[in-house]
Amino acid sequence: MSYDVATFDQAPGWPGIDPTWSSSDKDFVTTALGPSRLWATIGHGVLNEVYWPSTGEPQLRDLVFAVLTPGGFIDLKRVARYELTIPSPTVPLPSVKHTGPGYEVAIEFTPDPDRDALAMRIGVSGGDLAIFAAPRLGGTGHRNTAWVEDGVLFAEGQSGALCIASEAPFLAASAGFVGRSDGWHDLVETGRLAAINRRAENGNVALTAILPQGESNLVLAFATTALGARTHALSNLAEGYDASRTAFALGWERWADGVEQVHPAEDIARAAMISATVLKTHEDRTFPGAIVASLSIPWGNASDSSGGYHLVWPRDAALSAFALIATHQIQDARGILAHLIATHTPDGGWAQCAFPDGTAYWTGEQLDEVAFPILLAAKLAELGAEELPGTGAMVRAAVGDLLRKGPVTAQDRWEENAGLSPFTLAADIAALVAAEPWLTDGLKEEALDVADERNERLEAWCAATSAGQRHYVRIGPVASEGGLGGCVDLRNRYGVSVPAAELLGLDYSYLVRLGLRAGDDPVVLRTTALVDQTLRVDLPAGPLFKRYNGDGYGEHADGGAFDGTGIGRLWPLLAGERGHLALAAGEDPTPYLKAMIGASSKGGLIPEQAWDGPPLPDLGLLPGRPSGSAMPLVWAHAELIKLAAAAVCGQPVETIETVKARFAQPRAAKAWRWRTEVPMGALPPERALVVEDDGPFTLHVGFDGWSEIADIAAAPTTFGIHAVRLEAETLRGHRSIEFTRRYPSGWEGRDHTVEIEQAK
Repeated sequence: MSYDVATFDQAPGWPGIDPTWSSSDKDFVTTALGPSRLWATIGHGVLNEVYWPSTGEPQLRDLVFAVLTPGGFIDLKRVARYELTIPSPTVPLPSVKHTGPGYEVAIEFTPDPDRDALAMRIGVSGGDLAIFAAPRLGGTGHRNTAWVEDGVLFAEGQSGALCIASEAPFLAASAGFVGRSDGWHDLVETGRLAAINRRAENGNVALTAILPQGESNLVLAFATTALGARTHALSNLAEGYDASRTAFALGWERWADGVEQVHPAEDIARAAMISATVLKTHEDRTFPGAIVASLSIPWGNASDSSGGYHLVWPRDAALSAFALIATHQIQDARGILAHLIATHTPDGGWAQCAFPDGTAYWTGEQLDEVAFPILLAAKLAELGAEELPGTGAMVRAAVGDLLRKGPVTAQDRWEENAGLSPFTLAADIAALVAAEPWLTDGLKEEALDVADERNERLEAWCAATSAGQRHYVRIGPVASEGGLGGCVDLRNRYGVSVPAAELLGLDYSYLVRLGLRAGDDPVVLRTTALVDQTLRVDLPAGPLFKRYNGDGYGEHADGGAFDGTGIGRLWPLLAGERGHLALAAGEDPTPYLKAMIGASSKGGLIPEQAWDGPPLPDLGLLPGRPSGSAMPLVWAHAELIKLAAAAVCGQPVETIETVKARFAQPRAAKAWRWRTEVPMGALPPERALVVEDDGPFTLHVGFDGWSEIADIAAAPTTFGIHAVRLEAETLRGHRSIEFTRRYPSGWEGRDHTVEIEQAK
């Protein structure tokens, strides 16, 4: 095929059409274990985002391939007739083979362990191969420049540069603006390049090149300068593809030597091994221990957002560490804890999510994210791992944060609502107990008693009654919003709220998992029955679950991308949570493991969500298969590993023995704490009453209808709030206590009454 066309110095069509990212429906993710700082994602059989120089920085929309046959132009991404294979579950070396009438294209993707480069061995028959690269350097497609020089492709932006070089000389190469002069449109419309442009300046650019039939090695490389990127690319070509491939495989095989199989069934064991590899793949190289939630941008093909899930969530990172512990990768788990020690904030918590270096992205407060690092430290200590310096200081600071801000969390685990979440409370209570070895006497006593109290009051906050039976809700509103009699706003369905008592989720599952409630607890069993009726969808591969009834985080009914509203779909990770409940109830969790595996991609990646609507094959949406949400989701892979391990050993990985022992039998707290967010109508007998507030106040207090009036100044506590404590002996013999508060700015303006229950 001839590519002898007119050549121009500058491409027309500036600045190009508005950029987007790739679909989040990935086949595979990979990175090398070595100095290299490059992460590659593959979707629909082609290269999607490439992250460099950290897991938090996508630099490429995609690199797609098309076959130019005598019969016309074949876009391999759109045709999507391909197979994907890997050498083993723990060597993430993907090979993709595209086949169709008269053509075959085979591509193997190998990140260079020593350079910031991705090597691709390409074999093509039946036509020439066109490649189309869409750089988005610095996370933007608006201000990049692309050019062709000496048969090599370049692009440069504010944060760095890329280079694409080929062992076999390109038959033609061009730079242009996306949607205007990018080469792809020429080939789609005419089967040939209408023009070749040497340069496209300061816009949304694209690079096009054509490789001849046969076998060739192609390299994509990054550096801070175009010259540096060229050096990486040409050095890789000089050493040869086999050198990169051998070193890549050796690095992963050495790591895999320490990974223990967690389940005897071949399909589950393979899925767990792939999952462990996915967790390791998501670890940053510059900041070891920083595991991002997903190397993806949900619904990226409809979005220009640089947000994505390529950020560190402390919850997801800690839960990944527990999964690595299940595979006996203790050092990797310690690395995650080290990163958490380094990145906690001065008040003892963590940013909602952050870039790998610790820079906060969203700054909301989720108390489960404060609790899980404590539990991770406790688990490592329980296993006898050497303690990391700084662990005690981190734990004490985090405990202070839980005591000051709990039991109400500013955000639940779904990052949508404030209130009393059974998931958050389970982690919070368990963490306060697990922290004991690192606490001084005064703080230790306070933390343990607060844990006992929150555990004792949990049903009052989080369990509603229906048909004469109690069940856990997804989240309980605070008292000022009606408590369990109030409503919860559905954040992704603007203006919609539902009664808290009717809102269900699997958020209660960690009460069992962490040892706070038994698997056969009546409230647990009742909630599980309601969840199965309301949120469960049985698919050929097994049952999957929705986050909660009325969820709006997912595609629209017509398959349109989530745009702030939508319809919540099925979350495979929740099949793992339901499987843990099944195990605790003495049932076989295997169907839930099978369901998670059934929702995975060709390369074994587990999505955040799976489609549950009618088949929409043109959009790639099929029942039980990945949607356009985040994929892979590290949290889901961690959940599969942990359920597979628990199915064998009979106990969840997150269980801490001291927590389990403390709550094996009901225990009464020494004191109940009255806060504006969680007041109480009645105090059980033989409990102290502690009235707490964030700052100084004076308690104006009386008994039995305002007799024996006194004024008591609140004292600062060991963890930074102010409180007045009335001991059980002081309350004994009284029927009620009345009080109000005077602040430095004046009286609060209302009275409060607490009935004092009498011992029987």
